[in-house]
Amino acid sequence: MSDEKVILITGASTGIGAATARAAAALGHKVVLGARGTEALEKVAEECGGAGNALAVTTDVTSWEANEALADAALAEFGRIDVAFVNAGFGGKGSFSKDGASVDHWREMVLTNVLGTALTIRATLDAVKESKGHYLLTGSVAGRVAIPGSLYSSTKWAVNGIGQSLRGEITGSGVRVTLIHPGIVDTPFWDNGSPIPDGLTDDDIANSVLYAISQPHHVDVNEIVIRPTSQGV
Repeated sequence: MSDEKVILITGASTGIGAATARAAAALGHKVVLGARGTEALEKVAEECGGAGNALAVTTDVTSWEANEALADAALAEFGRIDVAFVNAGFGGKGSFSKDGASVDHWREMVLTNVLGTALTIRATLDAVKESKGHYLLTGSVAGRVAIPGSLYSSTKWAVNGIGQSLRGEITGSGVRVTLIHPGIVDTPFWDNGSPIPDGLTDDDIANSVLYAISQPHHVDVNEIVIRPTSQGV
């Protein structure tokens, strides 16, 4: 395809990341997939066409060295990075009391959702600037309203801030920045399934990612907020 892109995706082994990889590959894009779960990641890569079309790189986004290795692997395989979908993240039981998620869970969530986002951006920034490419960051509607007792919500407020700060830093470079803010999505994020009967699917969010990257280069879709019709806030 004439507008074939090389799309790097973190959190690509399940959920929104995997759905986006499959949808992008179906359109003829090349995908570079990063996640911790090697077996699941390699399965998604095969579903995306395997060697020559998809590259799986086991990646812990909380590690600077792992993010560098992911970016280096993308450049070695495909020569450029046109799109970085910075998507890795997870949540936790909402309460600041001792009845909430464990301190270790909190620590890993903050490192993944916040530091991991920043590290992936730093590792890919030179390449994305070179291609005058596109960053997409997975935020959340929980990062636009205050969710009582939710440290997860706070991490997504931080992702929102990172996206705005990144846009400010690289304005004029030709690089686009889009924040994707999903509402309730029925993905492995929820241990017991979506809390509402008609939550969004991971494919719904993948479609919003592909919409943003398909726009003419002079169009920067800054934010996409997408909720199921039954979700009020």
